[in-house]
Order: sequence, then C-alpha cells, then structure tokens
Amino acid sequence: MIQLHYAPSTASMIPHILLEELGLPFELITVDKDGGELDSPAYRQLNPNGLIPVLVDGELVLYETAAICLHLTDQQAAASLAPRPGTPERAHCYKWLSWLSTTLQTTLIVYFYPERWASTPAAIADVQAHAQARVLTLLEQLDAQLAKPGQDWLLGPDYSVVDLYATVLCRWTRNFSGRKARDYPHIGPWLQRVLARPAIQRVMAREGLQQPWV
Repeated sequence: MIQLHYAPSTASMIPHILLEELGLPFELITVDKDGGELDSPAYRQLNPNGLIPVLVDGELVLYETAAICLHLTDQQAAASLAPRPGTPERAHCYKWLSWLSTTLQTTLIVYFYPERWASTPAAIADVQAHAQARVLTLLEQLDAQLAKPGQDWLLGPDYSVVDLYATVLCRWTRNFSGRKARDYPHIGPWLQRVLARPAIQRVMAREGLQQPWV
C-alpha cells in the first residue's frame, strides 16, 4: 500500500488530495515536524532534505511534491487528472506545476520563514512584507489564467492536478494582512468550485482543519 508521510496543512496536503481524487488505498504516516522528526536519521534516509512530503510506493521512495504528483497521475492515467503525455496540454501542465513549486511556493516559504534571510526584527519584517507583495503579484497570473474564456480550471475545461496544487498554495494566503487569494475576482469563484469537490472535503476533515479553508 502507498504510504504518505505528512503533516496537516503543509505541502503534503497536495498529494493527500490527489490520492483521494484518484481513489487509491493509502496510509497516512504523521511526521512530528515540530518535535524534530524531520531531522531524525530515519526520516533523513527517506528525504535527505528533511522536508515533507515523502511518498513510499513499494520500493519507490519519492520526495518533491511536483514529482509525487506527476508519478501518481502517470500511474493512474485513466483518472485524467493530467493531460495525455506528448500533447501541448501536457506541456502546459508541466509549466504550471513547475511554476507553482519553484516560483509561488518558494516565495510563500520566504513569507513564512523570513528569519532565514534576515537577522534583525526590522529586516525580518521587511523581507516578509516584500515576500507578501511578491505573492500577490504572482497571484495576478493565476487570476489572469482563470479569466480566459472557457477557463473553468487552470488548464482549461477540465479539473486537473494543477488545480489542487494551486488551491493548497492559495490556502496559505488566508491569514495575509490585507488581500488574500480568495479576494481575486476569478480566483475566488474557482476556489469555491475546487472546495466543493468531495475529495477536498475529505482531506480537510481528515487533517482536522477548520473553516475558512482558504
């Protein structure tokens, strides 16, 4: 059985949702990230970076959220949560997953952990403020994508792995001072469509999360 090493309301929520969408049997293994488990020798054998999530699928041990998503969608291609390989639509799927993981998500990490880039209180506050401003600018790209005609979902007319990945990152803005992802004119209605999906609701309940979810 697939095992997902996870912690509630972290990036591991992305493959957690995907596993629910795919209807695959899986086991959740809670990682005590606040208790230092990420730095334990046992966990570092799974992921030498000491980060969540890790997926164990038989002999395969896989980390990096986008890689896990692509592995699962390839293994379950009939579920159609990613476009067919070799198509322009699949290329755009790669583009958006890369953008989400290396551009939007990394900027959000700067926002949540500004002390990694600065040492004085004033500098830390400045780094966090700049990161928040950058996130809001990046969200304009998502909003513009969803504003296109016939663009119910980020890749077009069909819900995909890109939508669930982006939803989790949008969730991370829910406590921003001022504007949040849900306040954008096209992101807001799209988020409501995603949150209406049973798989999303099951994950929110299983991870013990309270509303507002985004």
